[in-house]
Amino acid sequence: MRREAFINAAIFTLLLAVPLWAYWADQPFTITLATRVAIFALAGVGLNLALGLGGLVSFGHAVFFGIGGYAMGILASHAQSYTPLMEWPFTLNGTKSMPVIWLVATLSSALAALAIGALSLRTAGVYFIMITLAFGQMFFYFTISWPAYGGEDGLLIYVRNGFPGMNTLDPIQFFLICFSLLAIVLFFMARLAKSPFGLALSAARHNEKRVQAVGIAPYRLRLVAFTISGGITGLAGALFADLNRFVSPNMFSWQTSGEIMVFIILGGTARLFGPVAGAALFILLEHFLGGLSEFWHIYLGALLLVVVLFARGGLIGLLAGREVAHD
Repeated sequence: MRREAFINAAIFTLLLAVPLWAYWADQPFTITLATRVAIFALAGVGLNLALGLGGLVSFGHAVFFGIGGYAMGILASHAQSYTPLMEWPFTLNGTKSMPVIWLVATLSSALAALAIGALSLRTAGVYFIMITLAFGQMFFYFTISWPAYGGEDGLLIYVRNGFPGMNTLDPIQFFLICFSLLAIVLFFMARLAKSPFGLALSAARHNEKRVQAVGIAPYRLRLVAFTISGGITGLAGALFADLNRFVSPNMFSWQTSGEIMVFIILGGTARLFGPVAGAALFILLEHFLGGLSEFWHIYLGALLLVVVLFARGGLIGLLAGREVAHD
């Protein structure tokens, strides 16, 4: 694992160094690109817990990404319009405080993941995939028909939310917030993967019957993993909405779920920094190839085909050579 650890450290350092250089060179757009990488990587880390460790191919993680985004949008919109979010049985106001919004977004997404997972995990294989996709489409069409918060047009937030002691409108400071959260979650995931829970979850993915034989219920393991996964993805959704100062039903679309999964496949499934590498590669392709052609997804599809056929460990697996991810 030494080579992979070196690669992870290099990716982590590069993700921090590029926006710092861009700040020195007065290139705020590059900082925004790096911020997008950090946020999308965070969403990918969330899905990687369910997909990489748990073997759960969820095609509906956009539900949690969107719930996190709308949690931010709803709280911030009521704060900027000075209207209460709820008046009965008690008054509940909106807020522009990032820590409060993150907490609400994470808990809301985790509760949604708990409810969806409790139903979806009673199935397996393609049925699980289709149920998670169905939930995503349900939320997508619900937000389209929700005029109170913009409906199909989405919801605009005029000023970015605040964090104590920082100017969040400054691109480099907002990047550092997102990068710090990504680092915390990556540390958490590294410890989780090596914990008894993580080892049992991985064992259930490899051989469910043996796990049951020792008295561990795979359903409960997967439900907890799915819930944590949804909470992390919801946090990423809140950050993404804050970055754009805008939320829309597209955050719930199946394309969003597909993109989050693409990050993991490109970087390496079950690799700690796989989503980070995958998100960075995706953003680079979008930026450079998107400027050449609006059909740049053709090249992305070709790259995905190459990865699936010849580099199943993704970019990190390819660079790490014969080393395998820690299960």
